[in-house]
Amino acid sequence: MSPTPVTLASPIAPASYSWEATNEEVAARYGMAVEQVVRFDLNTSPTPPPLAARVLAAGQFETPLSDYPPSDYRRLVDAAAARYGVDREELLVGAGADEVLDLAGKAFLSVASVAVVPTPTYAMYRVITEQRGATVVAVPRLGAVDGWALDLPATRRAARDAALVWLCSPNNPTALAEPAGAIETLLDDLAADARIDRRRPPAVVLDEAYAEFVGRSLVGLRHRHPRLVVVRTASKAYALAGLRVGFAIARPETIAEIAPYRPPGSVATTSVTVVTEALSDPDVLEANLERVERERDRLARGLGDAGWAVGPSVTNFLLADLGTPARAAITAEGLLRRGLVPRTFPAGHPLAAWLRVTVRDTGDNDRLIAAARDIAEESAP
Repeated sequence: MSPTPVTLASPIAPASYSWEATNEEVAARYGMAVEQVVRFDLNTSPTPPPLAARVLAAGQFETPLSDYPPSDYRRLVDAAAARYGVDREELLVGAGADEVLDLAGKAFLSVASVAVVPTPTYAMYRVITEQRGATVVAVPRLGAVDGWALDLPATRRAARDAALVWLCSPNNPTALAEPAGAIETLLDDLAADARIDRRRPPAVVLDEAYAEFVGRSLVGLRHRHPRLVVVRTASKAYALAGLRVGFAIARPETIAEIAPYRPPGSVATTSVTVVTEALSDPDVLEANLERVERERDRLARGLGDAGWAVGPSVTNFLLADLGTPARAAITAEGLLRRGLVPRTFPAGHPLAAWLRVTVRDTGDNDRLIAAARDIAEESAP
């Protein structure tokens, strides 16, 4: 079985081995300076926190740059445990949430096993599943009018024979968290079905990459559900995506299932040092959350005035309905010609008529709003 191609973050296919077209490729295609390109497709922050520059300038890293970082990432694990309110034995460090997701796939999936993926959601769940030779069972979410929530009965049925269930809350790309109690209900139901069938329940990976934006986490459910793995990251709310630091949080016995697949030293000593300090400084988080909340509302209003049907969001990105795939494609092309890269969705995808855009700083967001208005005027009959 050949894997499904990766869904690219931008509508331009990359010229080399990369997940999306680079800034240089976008600039070359549209005849502009690379400095004019702004990424609205990656859900990252426009600038890192000032703390990062201070720590890097001090040059006092966990180990010399000529050596590997500590194999147990001790100070980083202690800082993360304090931040997330868990024991250090319940944490596993990875090179970003993506490596943590990959490690979970290696631990829980095998050839011919089944993974449940409620859709639409983060494309890497399918990619990781198919890389393992496992089968994806896609379960459509409820529609936009229902907040793109999980279809709990359908997900439960699909998971009856599954080795792994991939969940994401708040969900990317739909920008909303699951309704209160929904994931807890699903976990309880999966456990009940497993007892009836006298088998282990499936592992459940709950991706909470955007949890800080809603100020709550379901990590406490691990006490009742030992096969739950919660994934956190420094990339989104901490604005440190380039450092590539993520965490798996689970019961110690579940961490022990994942840990053998982790490569040694995959997280750089510079990343370990900066993220340790960031997790220990509440001002880093609060400053970025305040920026996102302020700019998210303003960006949503501006795009709405330009004719985009912008859905509600609790994250650092917006999802907008352009009405038809054709209009979404025309709008995306118009943005790209102006150096603004949106997240698009391919034909046949449930969001083919939608665009996703990151909440950036005031200047970048103003460029996007102005471009949306210009494109609407150009397209008017």
